[in-house]
Amino acid sequence: MKTFEEYSIKSLKLKNRIVMPPMCMYSADNSGNVNDFHINHYTTRSLGGVGFIIVESTGITPNGRISDNDLGIWDDKHIEGLKTLVQGVKKYGAKIGIQLNHAGRKYLGSSGQPLAPSAVSYDEKYKLPKELTKVEIKEIILKFKEAAVRADKAGFDAIEIHAAHGYLIDQFLSPLSNLRQDGYGKTTENRARFLKEILVAVKEVWPKGKPISLRVSTEDYKKGGMSTKEMVQIINIVKEYVDVVHVSSGGLVPAHINLYPGYQVNFAETIKRECNIPTIAVGLITEIDMVEEILSNRRADLVALGRELLRNPFWVLNKAKAKNIDIELPEQYKRAF
Repeated sequence: MKTFEEYSIKSLKLKNRIVMPPMCMYSADNSGNVNDFHINHYTTRSLGGVGFIIVESTGITPNGRISDNDLGIWDDKHIEGLKTLVQGVKKYGAKIGIQLNHAGRKYLGSSGQPLAPSAVSYDEKYKLPKELTKVEIKEIILKFKEAAVRADKAGFDAIEIHAAHGYLIDQFLSPLSNLRQDGYGKTTENRARFLKEILVAVKEVWPKGKPISLRVSTEDYKKGGMSTKEMVQIINIVKEYVDVVHVSSGGLVPAHINLYPGYQVNFAETIKRECNIPTIAVGLITEIDMVEEILSNRRADLVALGRELLRNPFWVLNKAKAKNIDIELPEQYKRAF
């Protein structure tokens, strides 16, 4: 079965096609440091057979977190805890990446004012953000670059730049949240400039053999917002700096989304086809036969299971057993399979 086949991106060799996507755990203290929960949480999924684990949204600055309980990577003091996490996950066979993020106007913590491309809040529950100056934009680009250096020092196999779900980079990409009249606004190319400059900066310091993933939201589900057609244009602008695209949707503005199993798979399929780049499909996928359909029909190259892996850390091992697939098992658990 395709699900259990190996897959390689640059030097990253995955033992199967199942990804644990970033999911905020809100379990750090205000320091942003890794603790026992994070080590147990991620290591358990490695024991459970997941091929590729991407650590939750990790703030490149204190006010770049989504909340004050998110992990951080803005200080060298974070490296040691992240290194311990990496070593624990790798010990049991999974590869591991980390998602680097700045929440922009969706920051809900107490470490300073939210920032955004334009002074437009997400909704009435969120603070009015400060519009970034060009100098401040350059400072944030540098923070992404420094975070990538720390991620490499911690031993991560890959990084993911978070340009989805209404966070800062996504706020620059969408015409609904980016009202700027300078070189970072108005046209598609200008709105993609912030993302491109981050990727260029990160690529300067990130090892050439390690992949860079890009998480995107292809639809805002609001008139005048991001569309799949425009996202294809954006990916084509930046794809020389990216190795795989993790395809999502929504999160920029309050909107009704018709949710159903695999509701975002078509977006991954379109990006893969129109941009000629590997993709990760995600979105309420729970069943092995659905994963197999996506992979076998080349709609995506990898499949991420979010909530399902929260419910069932041993999904991969259980599905292999159900399908009589012979895979490597943790020595301690062989008697159960």
